[in-house]
Amino acid sequence: MKMLKSRKALSPVVASIILIAVTVAVSIAVAAWMGALTFTFTKTEQYNVVSVSFGGTSGSGSNNITMRIQNTGTASFTIDPSAKVNGVVKTVYGDVTARTIAAGSSANIVIQNVGWSNGQQYSMELITTQGTKIPYVANAPAT
Repeated sequence: MKMLKSRKALSPVVASIILIAVTVAVSIAVAAWMGALTFTFTKTEQYNVVSVSFGGTSGSGSNNITMRIQNTGTASFTIDPSAKVNGVVKTVYGDVTARTIAAGSSANIVIQNVGWSNGQQYSMELITTQGTKIPYVANAPAT
């Protein structure tokens, strides 16, 4: 077989430049994709319990505890429809819209049918649909 001496292959320098350009382009694409993932997954559920109030009459099985929750995080979150008061599961009032707290805002979350008594300490625990626990301990009014 006869080889043509007049035809030359791609020079090693040009081949190296093309290889480097392709590598840089792929790395930029991967960095942009990873950056988008990072911003999606770094949104956090952060909260602050602003206040707790006890509604109804002491000793009544139908009285409520209202927790004012402020969302200090970067993502909205939704409170699960059940909460614990002194380890007993209770119902949280409202539909999903009423239990969803947007980033930077606050909402009243009402725990129903607690049956609290004057002067007693109550340990409350709300849970978001993502699993974040919001614990708080408060004393019912003395009278």
